[in-house]
Amino acid sequence: MRRSISAFALLFAFVAVWPAAAETKLGQPLTLKEAMPVGDLMTDPAAHVGKVVQVSGKVTETCQMMGCWMSLTDAKSNRRVRIKVKDGEMVFPKSAVGKMAIAEGTLVKLELTREQAIAAAKHEAEEQGRSFNPGSIKSGTTIYQIAGTSAVLLD
Repeated sequence: MRRSISAFALLFAFVAVWPAAAETKLGQPLTLKEAMPVGDLMTDPAAHVGKVVQVSGKVTETCQMMGCWMSLTDAKSNRRVRIKVKDGEMVFPKSAVGKMAIAEGTLVKLELTREQAIAAAKHEAEEQGRSFNPGSIKSGTTIYQIAGTSAVLLD
């Protein structure tokens, strides 16, 4: 019996000092109980437009200027979604790239003309320090993104 108590005390002491997985919480607290993988959302995004959604995925990009957006990608399907916030409401750190994250907000649909698509792609290329060829965009496009209210970065 004494051995069991000693072993339990040792185990408790070990668990008490073992570092827990760190989280970085951004924005408001999450409100939905469970996140869906980005791939599930992007399989049929039109069904979720205007609804609050919570997604999980790997952070593959962040805004390099203001931290006003991050892209989450699903490992299985390689589908991605951008979480966009108003400047200053929440800042996605550059160090988030490569981490897993959960994000929540309202899914919105943006229909861009060719000119708007060119302007958006040019702006993103400037933010990311990439070259851009306007001729690569042949037509308008539809973009689905999350108007973010909350995020949790998992370390």
